[in-house]
Amino acid sequence: MPVPLYQAKADFFRTLGHPVRIQVLELLREGPRPVRDLLTEIEIEASSLSQQLAVLRRAGIVNATRDGATVVYELSSPDLAHLLVDARRILTDMLAGQGELLAELRAEGRKVG
Repeated sequence: MPVPLYQAKADFFRTLGHPVRIQVLELLREGPRPVRDLLTEIEIEASSLSQQLAVLRRAGIVNATRDGATVVYELSSPDLAHLLVDARRILTDMLAGQGELLAELRAEGRKVG
């Protein structure tokens, strides 16, 4: 029995739901990177990074290629880069809305106080 689309989407977003995985994807949005570069940028133990990369690889979100002793990772689809940009825009809009609400609440507080 196939997995319902909503379940597949939930699983996909659950896979993305880790800060280190998001950091990796943000770095790979700029292009393929060897593991050593990811380690330098993320400041995490190599074993922890390896574990997070394995999760992303099993889910088909990143691809790994070997060049001698070097493993290079890249996004499996350019659409993932678009998703990250869209998520940033959505968060910015949400936070801007919260900022406007906070300003209104502060203004009301000054009127009452």
